[in-house]
Amino acid sequence: MADQQPGAAPGNQTAKRKAEHIRICLEEDVQSKAAGNGLERYRFRHCALPEIRFADIDLHTRFLGRSLQAPLLVSSMTGGTAEAAAINHRLAEAAEARGWAIALGSMRAAVEDEGLADTFRVRHVAPTSPIIANLGAVQLNYGYGVDQCRRAVELAEADALVLHLNSMQEVFQPEGDTDFRGLLARIEAVCKQAGIPVGVKEVGWGIDGRTAVRLAEAGVAFIDVAGAGGTSWSQVEKYRSRDAMRAEAAAAFADWGIPTAECVREVREALPAHTVIASGGLETGVEAAKAIALGADLAGYGRTLLGGATDCASADGMRGSAVHDQMARIEFELRTAMFGVGAGTLGELRGALLTAY
Repeated sequence: MADQQPGAAPGNQTAKRKAEHIRICLEEDVQSKAAGNGLERYRFRHCALPEIRFADIDLHTRFLGRSLQAPLLVSSMTGGTAEAAAINHRLAEAAEARGWAIALGSMRAAVEDEGLADTFRVRHVAPTSPIIANLGAVQLNYGYGVDQCRRAVELAEADALVLHLNSMQEVFQPEGDTDFRGLLARIEAVCKQAGIPVGVKEVGWGIDGRTAVRLAEAGVAFIDVAGAGGTSWSQVEKYRSRDAMRAEAAAAFADWGIPTAECVREVREALPAHTVIASGGLETGVEAAKAIALGADLAGYGRTLLGGATDCASADGMRGSAVHDQMARIEFELRTAMFGVGAGTLGELRGALLTAY
């Protein structure tokens, strides 16, 4: 592994990095400097006479063979440390209570040191939620294979695996692994041999239509576009860099990437029947409604939920209640947007008229 300190266990180094990531995301300005995630460029055409009852609006859907109460996902964030374990448990508890899916942060730390596996184990608090294990795709070029992929899924008792693409982050990361040659063939091999659904996601710079087609042809079951407009991981790594030149260069990439809305449109047009997840800078349920109208099946939220999941307790002593409240707000906003366009189901929402500005 690149830049590993002599005598340091790989899992411990990865865990240290995860702790730094949490702190930086909570304390530093790591927001993408792009104009937005692209969803702000669209507006729904209001329906003054919806002819539906608000209470009857149905958000239910299915994902990875499980039922969801809403087409919403807790996006991959963290794991590998005691703090991350608490965050993951709160997120998973909320996901279970509200009927969301949950994707875990990169599980490389647990694969390298199974003593850290408990920081990713959330099935006991989310027995019915779809859970997605997570590994960096580039690790397939650094000794990982189908066995490590299966192990990550086993450790998390997950329903699927997502391989994340983070080439720009690896360039700025002090320990970065930047050999991305031949990855598509390795991803295809995992898809064929793993025996579980394998998805691919970006980490905040987006997946375009052409790349999505190549991934689908390789056997990828779902694609999380993770477009620009939210956290910029080049900015996160800027705060960790020991290389002054690279830290300074990170500013030039603060607005890099394809906006989430553009990704969703391109991928849906290229893959009419594939499962598409919209994430990247989403904060409200109105944005989820727009993403679904543009072609997404699910909408994912990451750093938007992180602050709430770090709250130890509320005034009434309920641990993690802040993230429950955030998720309830997002659902209410999604349902209200559907009421505003006269869509009683997600299928009707996908046919709602959006105007681009």
